[in-house]
Amino acid sequence: MKGLLIKDFKLMKGQKNFFLAIVAIALAMITLSPGTSFAIGFLGFVGSLFSLSSISYDEFDNGNAFLFSLPITRKEYVLEKYTFGVLCGIASLFLGTLISFFSILITDKGNLREMFLTACTLLPVILLLLSIMLPFVLKFGGEKGRIAILGMMGFLFVAGILFTKIAEYMKIDFYPLAKRLSQIDPHVYILFFLFLAITALAVSCLVSQSILNKKEF
Repeated sequence: MKGLLIKDFKLMKGQKNFFLAIVAIALAMITLSPGTSFAIGFLGFVGSLFSLSSISYDEFDNGNAFLFSLPITRKEYVLEKYTFGVLCGIASLFLGTLISFFSILITDKGNLREMFLTACTLLPVILLLLSIMLPFVLKFGGEKGRIAILGMMGFLFVAGILFTKIAEYMKIDFYPLAKRLSQIDPHVYILFFLFLAITALAVSCLVSQSILNKKEF
């Protein structure tokens, strides 16, 4: 798996201009709107997506057929993609947090506690994002996988609207529940969602292994 990680990091190195452009955008946004946590989420999400682009590179020109002729297993390949995605996501999240941190120190705008809470909250979100997207990309490939992800997001959006409308029709009031939940310590929320995200990531990894085992190259 170490060799696969080195390969993907070298591929990412080839995209350094793109990554520098993303960092420049984050710096520009934090300069225009000091005190915001835009850089944290922006860099975190973009960084985690590098694992998807690495899968597209592997598929290019039937590269997987050659890749799996090497002494690596499909299980190792899947584990590496998840590891690579998590590493990139955490590193990018950390970079975004640093940018926001120094922005708050320099401009004296914003709240450090809120910034760190935002960063901690976004970590499980990134893990959930990876757990959803990687199986789709491994199943359908780079391009079709993105279309499938968009379709799923659209479905979830429509389902959310329908749920809201049904709740309104049935006169279900979620305000008391929301008020009660708002009184819980944010750290409890973060730990709970982090546990859920790690669990989802583990399940997603098993699903991806099953998907890849059935694929032929």
